[in-house]
Amino acid sequence: MLQIIYLFMEKQNIIDLEQEKKEILKRYRSLLRACRRTLEKGDKLLIRKAFDIALEAHKDMRRKSGEPYIYHPIAVAHICAEEIGLGTTSVVCALLHDVVEDTDLTLDDIRGLFGEKEAKIIDGLTKISGVFDQGSSQQAENFRKMLLTLSDDVRVILIKLADRLHNMRTLDSMQRDKQLKIASETLYLYAPLAHRLGLNAIKTELEDLGLKYTEPDVYHSIQQKLKESEPERKKFIAKFIVPIKEILEEQGMKSTIIGRPKSIYSINTKIKTKGVTFEEIFDLFAIRIIIDTPLETEKADCWRVYSIVTDFYLPSPDRLRDWISTPKANGYESLHATVMGPEGKWVEVQIRSLRMDELAEKGYAAHWKYKDSANESQLDEWIRKIREVLENPEENAMEFLDDFKLNLFAEEIFAFTPKGEIKTLPKNSTALDFAFDIHTKVGEKCIGAKVNHKLVPLSYKLKSGDQVEVLTSSKQKPKEDWLGFVVTARAKSKIKAALREEKRKISKDGKAMLERKFNNLKIDFNPNNINQLANYFKLPSSLELFYRIAMGNIDVKHLKDFYQENGKITHKSGTIKKHESAPSLEQMVTAARGKTDLLVIGENLQKIDYKLSPCCNPIPGDDVFGFITINEGIKIHRVNCPNAIQLLSNYAYRVVKAKWTSQELISFLAGIKITGIDEVGIVNNITKIISNELNVNMRSISFDTNDGTFDGTIMVFVQDTDHLTELMKKLKKVNGVLNVTRIDGKD
Repeated sequence: MLQIIYLFMEKQNIIDLEQEKKEILKRYRSLLRACRRTLEKGDKLLIRKAFDIALEAHKDMRRKSGEPYIYHPIAVAHICAEEIGLGTTSVVCALLHDVVEDTDLTLDDIRGLFGEKEAKIIDGLTKISGVFDQGSSQQAENFRKMLLTLSDDVRVILIKLADRLHNMRTLDSMQRDKQLKIASETLYLYAPLAHRLGLNAIKTELEDLGLKYTEPDVYHSIQQKLKESEPERKKFIAKFIVPIKEILEEQGMKSTIIGRPKSIYSINTKIKTKGVTFEEIFDLFAIRIIIDTPLETEKADCWRVYSIVTDFYLPSPDRLRDWISTPKANGYESLHATVMGPEGKWVEVQIRSLRMDELAEKGYAAHWKYKDSANESQLDEWIRKIREVLENPEENAMEFLDDFKLNLFAEEIFAFTPKGEIKTLPKNSTALDFAFDIHTKVGEKCIGAKVNHKLVPLSYKLKSGDQVEVLTSSKQKPKEDWLGFVVTARAKSKIKAALREEKRKISKDGKAMLERKFNNLKIDFNPNNINQLANYFKLPSSLELFYRIAMGNIDVKHLKDFYQENGKITHKSGTIKKHESAPSLEQMVTAARGKTDLLVIGENLQKIDYKLSPCCNPIPGDDVFGFITINEGIKIHRVNCPNAIQLLSNYAYRVVKAKWTSQELISFLAGIKITGIDEVGIVNNITKIISNELNVNMRSISFDTNDGTFDGTIMVFVQDTDHLTELMKKLKKVNGVLNVTRIDGKD
């Protein structure tokens, strides 16, 4: 009987393998179809060669889902060809992107089989494959290496984004903690990077998938609501389009008009930032009008379409965005207008040419197709700046990462030099940021600026359209407080470098002063004695010791209490004890984790020092994780905490899984925000429900009224999320209450 079962299983396995071979071939053919647009003579053979090598190299490997590993490189190559629009070289490198790291093949083998260009790209991809796997400074350092490849060959980053997109699409088979880590990295860095490189479609999908795994309930709730409102939306879009399409056809303009819903991620962002419900978001979708028109007339034709749209629908003058005259820094060009559509609903209309649409969806890769486009220089200029910042070898990797991140997704402003040259800067940039954008030396010597011919300080925040004249002085030097108001990564990096250089110069004077004093005291001026002295004053380095002496923080007169004995420096009060170093973070993490990876939050955890983090105020029922801090033990954060994405992506090795036990006897503080119409007795009705119906204790309550409306904040003690949800449902039913939301942190 057993033999029959084994034979059956063996036969079943053979059938599966045959099926897999057919599936691999099917996917390979689909890849070739996706490459068809860019194929030149000999390209097909190159792709086949790369495919055969990858197939052989990965033949015994399987993904977490159980599928053959080769599915992954084929899928990454397909994304490169179909969704980013890359050519044969990128497809070959995508097929081989894991072979050097995971198999016996070397870079020299790749160089011999394909060439120097392919070997260089695969080398770049191999170096960054484990960007987020070690300690925070190491992962930041690896990310810096990844960005350095931007100006060497931007294809490394584009293939890496395709790799990340496929990993996100297949994240279901991973464990929950791995899903959280990968999704957080994606939201923290990869989605903003896709945005900056103009890959709009990929950025949107990465954001949606990131939300799906960090906040699954929120994601599925919005997805369901979009599905339910789809028929009504389609009807409205059809009604909106009809008159515009007729006129465009009459005027002989070829066009495609589509209605696109907002992404789930952007809807959720709006719900959070505006404090509104899904039902209260008026711009759930945008109408996109894409016209097929020659390059030389596309700008004029886009404005013609705008004129046609506004003949039928009244525009909102405050909501016109002209990114055709001044494209975004990532090359995005489009004309956005918000108009009052049928049934009194505001609708966003995006007007662009076919060329602009391809640039918007495929970003940097599409620029190669439109080499004559003047706006290509926008992205090249950004990449040049990144290179410049990255090449500063002494920049702290984590600081750089945070500064760089700020500039990835920032909204942009446009400012002008006195000669009319346009400069694109992140929103909230100051006159000093503008000065550093012109040139490092201009920034370092800047003493102020004239904005629109009026004198302003260095910290003045610029607005779009400002004309800026930078004022300099040869006596000016960068100052520490400048770091408090500049926002661009370039300015921060250059100021820090200048301050370090200044510190080094001052330290030379301090070193000379100390050497003279040592000679007077007949103490040998050697590294050992200098380090002993630094230890005595509890300073991290000899450089810091020299600097403090030069600045007068350490008076050399006090050194008369030191003398030399047996070649070693000694203090009159006794031998200098070596300053003991604190335990390393790795030791602390190991000690805090103990032997288990799971932290159970409950009543009997006297041994583990943990705190509920005030930045998100978690309560039982919330999806949470523990974060090992340096001074405050373990802090519990909600997965949707404002700081969670940064913590999970940058410091994953300091995160512990956490879950709640039963907490019936314990109450937790939670905040509720209520808005509505100010009616007589409304506060009384609200407090009655809280205290009488649900027996909830309040810690604080505050209400503010303004011309017939009110805003209220109530801090209450609840047992868990179900208890809080029940309370919020009841409060929504009170007459006059329009909106009830949970507050993330404590007031």
